[in-house]
Parts: sequence; C-alpha cells; structure tokens
Amino acid sequence: MSRIGKLPIEIPAGVEVKIDGQTVTAKGPLGTEEVTVRPEITLKQEDNKIVVGRVNDERKSRSLHGMSRTLVANAINGVKNGFEKKLEIVGVGYRAAMQGTTLNLQLGYSHPINIETPQGVKIEVEANTKIKISGPNKQVVGDLAALVRSKRPPEVYKGKGVKYEGEHIRRKVGKTGKK
Repeated sequence: MSRIGKLPIEIPAGVEVKIDGQTVTAKGPLGTEEVTVRPEITLKQEDNKIVVGRVNDERKSRSLHGMSRTLVANAINGVKNGFEKKLEIVGVGYRAAMQGTTLNLQLGYSHPINIETPQGVKIEVEANTKIKISGPNKQVVGDLAALVRSKRPPEVYKGKGVKYEGEHIRRKVGKTGKK
C-alpha cells in the first residue's frame, strides 16, 4: 500500500470540494482548481476528508496512487493557502521590474526580456533583485519560476544569474596565474 496514498486529505474550513466521477473541484478564497485523476484511482468523500484509493493492486494502479493523492491535496491546499516561489537576481546591472502584467528583466543581454504573467498567477518585484511568484496552482507557479530562472541560470564562477532563494551554487575555482 502506498504510504502517501493511504493518508486521508483533510478539507480545511473555507474550502468547498466537489467530486464528480474522476474529477475533483476545489473552490476556496484564492480561486478554483480542478484535478482529473486516472480511472485506476477511486475517490470518496467521508465527513470532512477525501480518501484516495485504487481499483486493483496492479503495478500501474500502485504507481498512480500516491501521485493522485498528492495532486488532489495540492489543489485543495492551493485554493486555501496558495503556493509561492522566490527568486533572487545576482549580478551588476541585473534587475527586474513589473510593467503592468509583464515582468521585465535586464539580465546582461543587449535586449530586455519580457515575460507575460499567466492567468491566476501574481508576480511581485521587491528591491529590483527579488521576485516573488505566487498562485493557487503549484505546477503553474513552479513552471513560471523555472522559466524566469532559465533566462539566465547562475553561473559557477561568479554566481551571477537568476537563482531560487536559498539555492546553493557550487562554485568553481577560476584560472590561476602562471608563476
């Protein structure tokens, strides 16, 4: 039995959950999220909890069990609390700014990089070098953070670039002069 999959999902106060066949719809203060699980997975709502089970003990069902439970739990948690990723920009002249719903990045290229904000996601720029991406969908928030980071990943000699907050960059030693 999946250790993660067998845990029931608590429905917090202020979140409305509706199960329609294989689709779970969670509605909360931050919006609405919908998750569709595979037919190998069963969903039951008991009291104030959702129990995720599986139809049989085949390998495919076992492999989907924990993941499906996590997807449903993330949707419920996302509409209640939301998810956020923080990025830091390191480098002389590197900066970020918001222009309406567009994130404008100056990352040492000859042109600025503009990234449109997807629906339901909020981007905040603090002090030109700190970016906070937040929203109810964990996958969209993580994908957008990865997209911003990919525009100038941190390099290993000086550590310049866009990195996640708290990310440790393993530094390499530069060239030594000939003596």
